[in-house]
Amino acid sequence: GEEVAAEPTEIEGPDTTHLPLFLGSVRSFFEADTSLDDLYLHLLEQSGERLVEAIRIIARGQRTLVHCTVGKDRTGVTVALALSAVGADREAVIADYALTESQLPAQRSRRIAEYLRTQHPEAVHAVALATQSPAPVMRRLLEQVDERWGSAAGYLRAQGMTEHELTALAAALVEVAP
Repeated sequence: GEEVAAEPTEIEGPDTTHLPLFLGSVRSFFEADTSLDDLYLHLLEQSGERLVEAIRIIARGQRTLVHCTVGKDRTGVTVALALSAVGADREAVIADYALTESQLPAQRSRRIAEYLRTQHPEAVHAVALATQSPAPVMRRLLEQVDERWGSAAGYLRAQGMTEHELTALAAALVEVAP
C-alpha cells in the first residue's frame, strides 16, 4: 500500500489488479536486514494465496504484465513459479530472473545503494535486497519449492490452484508445436 501511494503506476489503459504480496511495510525488510533468500521464502510462506491469484490472472490467457516497484522480487518469484509450474527449463527461468539486475538503471542502483548505506550502515543485505537478482538465489528458491512441495505446480496446488487452472496456465504459456 505504501508503495502504490508513493509511486502509483504510470501505465494507462489496461485493467490493473493490485495484489499486495507483502503485508505491512517493505521498509521492515531493510530494518531487519532480511536476505533475498529469506525474503523469497517469506513470500512463499506468507503470500501463497495472493501468488496463486496473480498466476490465475496469467492463466486467463490474456496479455499480462506482472510488475512491482522494482520488478525483480515479487515479479521474479511470481513469474518463476508460473513458468516452472508449466515445465519451463529451470536454467532459462533462473537466467531470466538474473537478467533483471542488468536491466535496472545503473544510476538508480547507485543512488539507492548510497541511500541504504547511510540509512542502514550495519545492514549486510540491504543493497542486494534493493538492487540485485543473483541466479543462485532463484536456484535455491526453486530447489526449496521442490523439496517442500515436490514442484512449483505442487506449491500452487497446496495454495489452492486447481488442476483445471494449471492446465489453463500451460495453455496460456506453452506454445505447442504443430
